[in-house]
Formats: sequence, structure tokens, C-alpha cells
Amino acid sequence: MNKIPESLNEALQYLKEGTYDVLAGGTDIMLKNRGYAEAPVPFKKNMLYIFNLDELRYIATHDEHIAIGAVTSYASMLRHPDVPDILKRSIRQIAGPALRHVATLAGNIGNASPSADGVLVLYLLDARIILASADGEREVPIEDVITGPGKHTIRPEEMIKEIRLPRRTFSNTFFKKVGARKADAISKTSLAGAARLHDNVVEELRIAIGAVNVTVVRDRSIEASFKGLTLEDLKARVDEVAAAYDSLIRPIDDQRSNARYRKQVSFNLIEAFIRQL
Repeated sequence: MNKIPESLNEALQYLKEGTYDVLAGGTDIMLKNRGYAEAPVPFKKNMLYIFNLDELRYIATHDEHIAIGAVTSYASMLRHPDVPDILKRSIRQIAGPALRHVATLAGNIGNASPSADGVLVLYLLDARIILASADGEREVPIEDVITGPGKHTIRPEEMIKEIRLPRRTFSNTFFKKVGARKADAISKTSLAGAARLHDNVVEELRIAIGAVNVTVVRDRSIEASFKGLTLEDLKARVDEVAAAYDSLIRPIDDQRSNARYRKQVSFNLIEAFIRQL
């Protein structure tokens, strides 16, 4: 049984009373359920369609964070002046313009793919996810929401209401996606980086790597170990930075690429990020 609620409260009540998969833009779920000889799409589960809920379509700027509603499209994020530039750079490499008018960050989170380019940037920016149910809300760090390919900690009675991005300023940011072609490609591997420098000293260093493990790779202890270095020292130790991620970069062989290639390219991307600082 499929439902089209007219409000967030109605949607949450449906989730409390029954079991549904939440559908917004549908760019992932339609692909998984497509039928070449059937119409309409033969969904295998009950669906709760929420893309019509305008109360979840917003971008709001607060003192400490930027809030993005769950059904806000990627195209809307590209047009908003306060959305971080590194997130916009990743969005421009996600599929084509038509898809970006319906695809959402919340959908990418719920799909829980380690190769999702938008989700990669959420890890880098310390995003926090607001999960809502009929009984209340909870705020969860992105790394505690996604646990593996297609796996997450969103409860059956919950749905993503909002994504919050802490407002931070960086001296340099970096985003690079490696795919089979320049557009409409799923990442073979990808890297997002950010650094804050003061008087040529590294005050903060962040690195997130996609498509090389069961979730996006980000290790704050590794990042902290290189804080306080001068920029020249950091660049001189670029091989050491890459080596620190060796045990965390554990890609697989699949139809898009092989593990050996992905690992080497990941090291190359780490080096490229450090070199361009």
C-alpha cells in the first residue's frame, strides 16, 4: 500500500502505524525497482511519497549551521549563496541537470552508498542529520547514520527531516571524483579535502575518501596528527599522510574498477590535495 501524505505530521503518523520506504526524488529507488515491461513501477515494499511536502523544501542559514530540508533538490542547493562551495562542486558532478532537479541529499543518505559524492562532502563537513518520528526528533552525526552499503541506523518509524552543516571557514578545499567518464558516472573513488591555515601553519586538516570501504573513510586521529605543521613540512611528508590511510583504504573489485587501481588512485588524490594547498 502506497501513501502520499499532505503534511510532515501525516507522514510521521503513517510511519508510526505501518512499514514504508520513504520516497522523495526517487532517483535511486526507481532504478532498483524498474521493470522493463511493466507500468507503473512494481515496488516491492509499501512506499511513502514525500516530495510534495513543501515544508521540507528549504535552505535556512543560522548562526552556527546551515539547515537543508529533506526534499530540497540538488539544483536548489546550487542556486543558494550559503551552500558551501565544496558541496556545490560535488553536486555539479552528480548525474545530469534533469536528475539534479529531483535528487536529494536525504535520498543519498538513505540509500547509504559509499560512493555517493554528496554524502562524501557531508562527512568532510561534520554534517548532522535530524531524524523525525511521531514521538520526537533526534540529531545524529552522519557517520553514525550510515553503517555500510545500503545500511543505516534510521528506525522504521523515522525519516530524515533535515541535514545540518556547521558553518566553518577553510583556507582551501578540494574535491575530485574519478569515474569512467566525465559526466553521469558513479565514482570509482573520490576525495574531499579541507584545510585551514594561519601564518603558514596547519590549524585544521580534513580528508574524506569515497568508494574505498563500506562507508566513507574519515579518520580524525590521523587528521589531528598533522596539525601544527608548517605547510612546507606537511608537503614534505605527503607520502606519510597517504600511508596513514593505507589500512583504511580497502576497496573491492567490481564492474566499475578493481581494488588495486582504486587504492593507488586514492593515494594519488591525497597527494594532489596536499600539493595544491
